[in-house]
Amino acid sequence: MTITTIQGPNGSTLPGPCDSPSAIRFVMCATLKLQELKIKDSPHFNVRFDRCVSVRIDSIFISAPASSPNTDGIHIENTNDVQIHNSIISNGDDCVSIGSGCYDVDIKNITCVHGHGISIGSLGNRNSWAWVSNITVRDSTITRTKNGVRIKTWQGGYGAVKHVKYENILMENVRNPIIIDQFYCPRKRCSNQTSAVVVSNIEYKNIKGTYNVRSSPVHFGCSDSVPCRYITLSEVELFPVEGRAMLDAFCWNVYGEIETITIPPVYCLLDGRND
Repeated sequence: MTITTIQGPNGSTLPGPCDSPSAIRFVMCATLKLQELKIKDSPHFNVRFDRCVSVRIDSIFISAPASSPNTDGIHIENTNDVQIHNSIISNGDDCVSIGSGCYDVDIKNITCVHGHGISIGSLGNRNSWAWVSNITVRDSTITRTKNGVRIKTWQGGYGAVKHVKYENILMENVRNPIIIDQFYCPRKRCSNQTSAVVVSNIEYKNIKGTYNVRSSPVHFGCSDSVPCRYITLSEVELFPVEGRAMLDAFCWNVYGEIETITIPPVYCLLDGRND
């Protein structure tokens, strides 16, 4: 089945104070299966799940212009026991976005094109509580996106992101392949705050490919007062496109361990045994 939605002005929003609608939204559903579906040109989120349990997504194709804002491919919020498998998403925002209250999520064999990559967050907006745990992203390809695998939280929030594993992921010409950002602020004017959503037990394994040279391929920007902890990296090999000079990794207040030699070297990681 193919769903083609009607877009508003500039291909994204409708006139008036209300947001454009999501193409498909499920609320308080249980034991739900979404399979062999095509969605084109949604004016807002393509597929959204709120307060659902036991969700199975397989073999869906989502397409939206690379310049279209807020066209997240699949967004989940307060949803658990989720499988997202064997799908292709080309859009202008997050390929898959994971909001607060989500746990036991398995993402496998996903291809993300354009957009902002696979994101956890943003979490902790307006000093809110957030919790995300037991997330696995594996055997996937991310190409020509702004970010690869990202965790983003606002200053002033509280709660935790724990037990996240990224494994066997190919990056192709990605601006920020690996990023944790505890200073997320799209407005560019956010006051410094001491509380933060805790980020810990994050594993990156067999992450390989290329990045464009606009920013560091490995970026860990963690809270001054609530550092990121138990971050592990192994078999990470990220090279600049077109044979350009390699950029250094960036770390700020992050503790962890390097289990194998990484490219680029992540010398800035602090000793993971420090509690």
